[in-house]
Amino acid sequence: MSALVGGIVGAVVAALIASGLVLVTSDEDVEAVGPGSTTTAAGPSVAPGERLDIQQILEAAEPSVVAINTGFNAQPGATGAGTGFVIDETGLIVTNAHVIEGADEISVTFFDGSAIGAELVGSFPGEDVAMVRVEGKEDLRAAVLGSSDDLRVGEDVVAIGNALGLGGKPTVTTGIVSAKDRSISGDTEDGGTIALDNLIQTDAAINPGNSGGPLLNAAGEVVGINTAVIPGAANIGFALAIDSLKPLIEDLRDGDGEVNPEQAVLGTSTVEVTSPDIPPELLEQFGVTGMEGLLVSEVLPDSGAEEAGLEPGDVILEADGQTTDTNEVLSEVVRAKAPGDVVSISFERRGRVDQVDATLKRRGG
Repeated sequence: MSALVGGIVGAVVAALIASGLVLVTSDEDVEAVGPGSTTTAAGPSVAPGERLDIQQILEAAEPSVVAINTGFNAQPGATGAGTGFVIDETGLIVTNAHVIEGADEISVTFFDGSAIGAELVGSFPGEDVAMVRVEGKEDLRAAVLGSSDDLRVGEDVVAIGNALGLGGKPTVTTGIVSAKDRSISGDTEDGGTIALDNLIQTDAAINPGNSGGPLLNAAGEVVGINTAVIPGAANIGFALAIDSLKPLIEDLRDGDGEVNPEQAVLGTSTVEVTSPDIPPELLEQFGVTGMEGLLVSEVLPDSGAEEAGLEPGDVILEADGQTTDTNEVLSEVVRAKAPGDVVSISFERRGRVDQVDATLKRRGG
């Protein structure tokens, strides 16, 4: 049963467990980013709802994208590379938490080729979002945040970032929204565990060094933050949905970005029952009688979900009394709790509704 669900419903999760989730930061030694053009494109003004061609999107968005390079005192000569984007003209820049994790030195290279040191403002590792600040840089252009909730599957998107830490101006790739509201979890290549929610799946090529860069809609607005790929898969990349991060970005801006080491996790990967990715015959095989809830495609070993008895093929209907019609609802219930807290899960298994209490574990073990 687990193999069947993992192979058909959760092919993404199956690849994740087999190959390891790759957070797309380049941690190889990279040369310093070389200077680029000293001029910044003016960029068009974008009317609400206007669709731009690729060149117009780049003119509007590229000047706000930065390359981030990191150094580590404990490992002389070791460097990392990622991406970020300006969120405020005063010098605030958003990126992934894993881009700057453990870094003793952070350098930001702008579209005009200039580089300047940055300091960490705050980070939410559980949500993989962080903010850094630069001082003394003039004429910064802030990215425009769009709405990930308004995205439609099949819609065109553009990914911009410091791919492979090659330097120069950002690399640009295009694709479509392959799926929304993905929730994936599994073992990482370094032996840890990770769970990411509210993800946009895209076939736009994302490579190491793209982490923290923007995923843009056809209006040149940021709708996601590029964060992970499945190694060995054909163009399966993931971006954190910007709408779920906006409150965290505001918290970071206000100085409330204290790291919470006590992040709770349930330990499931789920897909909405209504997702077109689920073949109707699979729902029939597992005796799913309704079109509401979240189909469990993976249960992590030794997790609270496994200890409570949840299995692949179950459909989670409610969490602490809240109807779980999207992954975001389940994530919000879990995020509001701490490791050791109990969440009540109502679920369906082969047409029978049951209820279990799951004790949440600490993210990362």
